[in-house]
Amino acid sequence: MGSYLDRFEASGLSWPLPPDLDDHALEKRLFRLEPVETVSRPVPDWAHVHKELRRKHVTLALLWQEYRSANPHGYEYSWYCQTYSAWRSKVDPIMRQQHRLGEKCFVDYAGHTVAVIWNAETGEVRQAQIFVGVLGASNYSFVEASWSQDLQSWIGAHIRMFRFFGAVPEIVVCDNLKSGVSKPDFYEPEVNPTYLKMAEHYNVAILPTRVRKPRDKAKVEACVRFVGERVLAPMRDEVFPSLGELNETLSERMFAFNGQPFQKLAGSRRSVFLEQEKPCMRSLPDEPFLIGEWKRAKVHIDYHIEVEGCYYSVPHHLLGQQVEVFLTCATLEAFHAGLRVAVHRRCPQRGFTSTVKEHMPPRHRQLADWTPERIASWASKTGPATETMVTTIMASRAHPEQGFRACLGILRLANKFGSERLEAACRRAVEGRAFAYKSVFSILDKNLDQQARPKSLPASPAERAYHENIRGAAYYEQGELEE
Repeated sequence: MGSYLDRFEASGLSWPLPPDLDDHALEKRLFRLEPVETVSRPVPDWAHVHKELRRKHVTLALLWQEYRSANPHGYEYSWYCQTYSAWRSKVDPIMRQQHRLGEKCFVDYAGHTVAVIWNAETGEVRQAQIFVGVLGASNYSFVEASWSQDLQSWIGAHIRMFRFFGAVPEIVVCDNLKSGVSKPDFYEPEVNPTYLKMAEHYNVAILPTRVRKPRDKAKVEACVRFVGERVLAPMRDEVFPSLGELNETLSERMFAFNGQPFQKLAGSRRSVFLEQEKPCMRSLPDEPFLIGEWKRAKVHIDYHIEVEGCYYSVPHHLLGQQVEVFLTCATLEAFHAGLRVAVHRRCPQRGFTSTVKEHMPPRHRQLADWTPERIASWASKTGPATETMVTTIMASRAHPEQGFRACLGILRLANKFGSERLEAACRRAVEGRAFAYKSVFSILDKNLDQQARPKSLPASPAERAYHENIRGAAYYEQGELEE
């Protein structure tokens, strides 16, 4: 009863009640929401409160404390919260959602498609897919057309979206599209490795939505609806001559869309983005992400992996093991146990091989150091006959490498017999057209290099023709040589 008397006294009414005051009017006087004021209390700027709440770590309690610090006789916290809630309920629902500035970006493909000429010669038309990205706080939106929803298109759209924003949010909220999420799961969804690598490059977290839960990405769902109604629907009967011209048209219409003033809030999507959200976002990396694809490959016995018909070396100790391969248009990277173990330039066409010297075993590495030019240069230091011997052996093979062992064997005979004897033996073998390691070794072993060569008629052109199965005159002059 005491509270009713207090309310009656505070209402300013007198007894008896005025005859024109009915029960409804009396209840409003006694139980109105606004507290009875004896002094004027400033009403908070609710639009400013709404804007501040989108900043990171800002709460309604903090804003109320700041309000009371500036207005010691201001409203109590309960009334402050209740009145803000009532004000917010009158705001356009698309702006009522609470998203921190610079925190989230929502991405998805629109259900709409646009007709584009695929083949200019035949006039074949193909439906282009529409990618949509929208920032949570400002609703600033990005739209792009692509031929498909594959991995290359999905990653490429993100790269161009970040470039369009000129900054990067903290989180990207995506649907369970196969290009983005390899395996949907309520607790631990498996994100596509390439998509995850792109996210690491831009220092952004990927947050897949729950399966069949459109409310998890209501922001982009609403944006897709607006874009469909205001941008795509007016061009529903158009057939664009190319994908590039379609994207130019989308860019022009999205510029107008982002610049449209809000109905119940100050500014537009663009102004809120530039003034409030972009300063809270992260900077772009120095270089854009290079689109690639992940594969798995097994290391063969020659310490090379085969990827798309080409062969790339990895460290030889990984023989028989599986490695993960990241392919871009220009490079190939191999990873094992999370560590990068090899980097190659992409081979120009199928059948090519790329080998890094450091990946080879020590014995193979020594052989890899040899080239036809290097062997010929080393032989020339012994003498012209030795040089002629090794160059002829290498030239007689389909591939010079097939003659490397024979040439190296000839050059190493100098360690046992000396350079002068080796040069004499090569001279004798060249004269007899016996271009083989065993011929040179036999001459040295039988000391034929120290004997005068019998004079004989010059060999005819037919006799001078070399073949690996023809021993030459020197063979018969020196007796049977060991094969």
